[in-house]
Amino acid sequence: MFLMVGMFGYGQTTRVLFIGNSYTGVNNLPQMTYDVALSTNDTLIIDSHTPGGQRLMNHASSTQALAKINSQQWDYVVLQAQSQEPSWPISQVETEVYPYAKQLCDLIRANNTCSMPVFYMTWGRKNGDASNCASWPPVCTYVGMDSLLNERYQAMGKDNDAFVSPVGAVWHYIRENYPQIELYNADESHPSVAGSYAAACTFYSVFLRKDPTFITVTAGLSSIEAKNIRASVKYIVYDDLVKWNIGEYDPVADFSYTQSGSSFDFSNLSVNATSYWWGFGDGDTSIVENPHHNFIGLVGETFSVKLKAEKCGLLSEKNDTVTVVLGVEELSESKVNLYPNPSCNSIVVEIESPNPNHDVQIRVFDLNGKLVFKKMVQNNQVVFSVSNFPVGMYTYIIGDNSGSFIVE
Repeated sequence: MFLMVGMFGYGQTTRVLFIGNSYTGVNNLPQMTYDVALSTNDTLIIDSHTPGGQRLMNHASSTQALAKINSQQWDYVVLQAQSQEPSWPISQVETEVYPYAKQLCDLIRANNTCSMPVFYMTWGRKNGDASNCASWPPVCTYVGMDSLLNERYQAMGKDNDAFVSPVGAVWHYIRENYPQIELYNADESHPSVAGSYAAACTFYSVFLRKDPTFITVTAGLSSIEAKNIRASVKYIVYDDLVKWNIGEYDPVADFSYTQSGSSFDFSNLSVNATSYWWGFGDGDTSIVENPHHNFIGLVGETFSVKLKAEKCGLLSEKNDTVTVVLGVEELSESKVNLYPNPSCNSIVVEIESPNPNHDVQIRVFDLNGKLVFKKMVQNNQVVFSVSNFPVGMYTYIIGDNSGSFIVE
């Protein structure tokens, strides 16, 4: 079983930069997204750079855009291409669009390795792209232009390990299922308030991974319009996040192991993680990626092993149990002399090890199973103070590092 713990929760703060053009600037989409998030007690720290008509190639060389990128440790940086360019012939897109999408993603991650680029999938024009129809017939209709935009934005997301905010896909669903909602401005290209509201709700689900039906603001739309838009976003985005790469790059903890008696070699099979923490269930921990561990336990004793895999504040956990098998033999207590017992000051432990060439360790646990003391035995003897121990009863385990003997 996996448990994800991280940035997705109640009342979170998320830093977002919007880089685009008038499709982002009209109706102040960044502010509307802020308002949408605030209605569910989530705070966005936002900034934007949206000069009209700008292409990705323009942003990649813009001192203003680059200054914005480098001004904060952004959680997300939204990239919106000029409204037509991703729908152009593929040979043109491969030379004039894709390289600059990659360049911008590289610049974003150079500023902060944990920043996630988000490609803002826009929509086909209401009746197709009349200005390019003669030279490129696939964009003569809304459906033709929209399908190309959908395909190319998804390609940019996959090629750059980035999220896609599928606003265009939401618009497509609304056009088919709620045709009475007017998404377009009078120019049949830019968004109306309803169109921008659909975009804001989409970004909300992308950034926060939350159900948009809990949004309470309506941006001045009728309650029915706003409700239908939110339901559309839920169906297209929230109910299928992985389609838009959301969660695709999260860490996932996993491991396997091989054992010989009480000696275990753990193989870390986690993906998308940069740091690790192991708890072995016997009081010991490790941050080594692939640790070796000797359990001090009796034959048949079971330990709960936990691996936490982390990346950029996201945490995944896996738990498994391991059982000590043949190879561990119980040592007669007559080979151990522990005194004085009880004691308020110091305790002396003397032990006759059957394997004098192996290191021996004593571990002391309280009655809740918490490890309170451990130390290597030197020259068959160890002395340790219990003056700071709370009054009570304790258990102890003595074993060697090969797992060949143990006494409790």
